[in-house]
Amino acid sequence: MRAEVTDRLVREMRARGHDAEIMCSPENFAYVTGFVVPSQPLLRHRHAMAVVTVDGEVSLCGVDMEATTIGARAPDAPLRVWAEFSDDPMEVLGSMLSDLGLAGSPVGIETGYLPAADFGRLERQLPGTRFVANDDVLARLRQIKTADEIALLRRLSRIADEAIVGALGSVRRGDSEMDIAGHLTRGIYELGADDFRLMIVATGERSQLPNVGPSMRRLESGDVCRVEIFAIIDGYHAGVCRTACVDAPPPHAVDIWQVLVECKHLLLDRIRPGASCRDIYRAFASRLARENLPPISFAGHGIGLFLHEDPYIGDTPVIGSTEDAFLEAGMVFGVEPLCYRTGHGFGMQNKDMVLVTENGCELLSDRADTDSLLLIR
Repeated sequence: MRAEVTDRLVREMRARGHDAEIMCSPENFAYVTGFVVPSQPLLRHRHAMAVVTVDGEVSLCGVDMEATTIGARAPDAPLRVWAEFSDDPMEVLGSMLSDLGLAGSPVGIETGYLPAADFGRLERQLPGTRFVANDDVLARLRQIKTADEIALLRRLSRIADEAIVGALGSVRRGDSEMDIAGHLTRGIYELGADDFRLMIVATGERSQLPNVGPSMRRLESGDVCRVEIFAIIDGYHAGVCRTACVDAPPPHAVDIWQVLVECKHLLLDRIRPGASCRDIYRAFASRLARENLPPISFAGHGIGLFLHEDPYIGDTPVIGSTEDAFLEAGMVFGVEPLCYRTGHGFGMQNKDMVLVTENGCELLSDRADTDSLLLIR
């Protein structure tokens, strides 16, 4: 179990008057335990849950199919196993909570993740227990990374960066987007990731499309190539995007890229504790507007156990709120100066991983020099 995370949860419980917190999403189960139960994100009914009590004890509940995996990753944690085809996991969880002395207690739970039908059955199991939504609390805690999380995200950032650069360096004019994807997939695993998500390979006219996977389109001289991937270890994500040109940049590409380079440094110069997310975004959007380049609605987003997390560096830093958000040391962002619609038949993007430090920020994806366009020769 992750002691620093457990300590944070205990402090929150004491402040909120809770006797326990239940983490039932794959992300927050991993936040407490340090690992993802492999099939939980794929099969939502295969509940894996972590219960942290106010005295700091952690107990786990998981499906029989994953019992050996959970036991191997968390050998010292008490584990309650439910049978996939004969048990109701909410009954097993309710029994576990009763055995922990939590019947009738105030308990936090992820009501934003747990299906309503499951939550209803759990409430009926423990009618005197006051279940309170803890989704927002967990999201806020996850914004400030622990030292271990920062080290992992730094490693992942370099894996993604090196894998993309390696893939772009392994192809030539006439190769296909699928060839880029093949090199990229191999590189991600060879460099140490255990998974990846949202591989984007968009070349030529397809570089204007935000989130497209690789096709059989073949590289032509003058193509702009956008390649992005999220490398994953133990549920943590690091997203990096690089842009390259085949043989030589097309007209206007170098000038537009230099604007995006200026935007990158503008963002890096402004990311520091206490900075307003809204003010940073408006400075970024203003710089693009001077060149008649349309920005998207954010210039960066929190990242960690999910691809996009609050806060956003945008006009709406926290989804569903009109309030601004302010940066704190320990936050990690995917920062992405980009313009999909340049007006010249191509889009360009440079996405980096950035840590907010005590005095400014640290570029975590530091393997490629993106002050100049990468070239595929």
